[in-house]
Amino acid sequence: MRPNPTLADLPLRPELVGEEPYGAPQLDVPVCLNVNENPYPPSAATLTDMAEAIRAAAYHRYPDREFTRLRGQLADYLGHGLGVENVWAANGSNEVMTHVLGAFGGPGRRVLSFTPTYSMYPEYARNTHTAYVTAPRRADFTLDAELALGAIAEHDPSVVLITTPNNPTGTTTPLAVVEEVLAGTDAIVVVDEAYQEFSRTPGATALSLLPRYGNLVVSRTMSKAFAFAGGRLGYLAAAPAVVDACRIVRLPYHLSAQTQAVASVALAHADEMLARVDDLRAARDDLVASSRELGFEVVDSDANFAL
Repeated sequence: MRPNPTLADLPLRPELVGEEPYGAPQLDVPVCLNVNENPYPPSAATLTDMAEAIRAAAYHRYPDREFTRLRGQLADYLGHGLGVENVWAANGSNEVMTHVLGAFGGPGRRVLSFTPTYSMYPEYARNTHTAYVTAPRRADFTLDAELALGAIAEHDPSVVLITTPNNPTGTTTPLAVVEEVLAGTDAIVVVDEAYQEFSRTPGATALSLLPRYGNLVVSRTMSKAFAFAGGRLGYLAAAPAVVDACRIVRLPYHLSAQTQAVASVALAHADEMLARVDDLRAARDDLVASSRELGFEVVDSDANFAL
């Protein structure tokens, strides 16, 4: 092989031929909207505590492989009677989803989602050798149990992805629909609640269904409402056996001591970190109303963006 090969020269896996690296544009602009970040940074006091936590981290030692303290803090934040054994975390919800598909997807298995939806799902599937299949949402971008269960019967997936509030539409799926889907399948049902804190009814979460359904996984992130996108911390809540399945496929010490330390500080300051969520919710509603006044068709949104 020549000294400076191109991708075409390399012995790539067949399904990677012609693909390009993921790349939501990283733009140097006065107002950045394209990755749905929280525009308000943590306070100076919180940043000081984060810096101290970084300074105190033991760089010469491996981090806590099970990050037990952090999982306990996440369980406390989520509530609903959850404990350490119910929570898993990784470097962003991206890695959390890779763990889920690494455990429950794979060759000969399918993951089902409902389009339009998050553009990274097919990449998670591809990278875990899982077939990616979809079913279209209703014309108003909603999802109901009849549609979902029909697609499950057609495709026989091992994992089902229900994104609520959905990216890029901002629409939510009612808990009654989620419960009917859970009752109608033995597949792992991942309810991706990355934007749940921005919902008009943030308490209407699939976390309330966990005591009744062992096939439910609720995925969350600290990147959006927590203003912690640079910290890279995503997490899930599920039955302890689901967490153990993720522990099987994770890489050892996948969460650095620094990530654990800073995320722990962010959770300790949760009220402050989430203080601007109400402002962002109001700004979203103003944007929807003013855009309609300008003649645009805008979908009602429960996220921090609008389609």
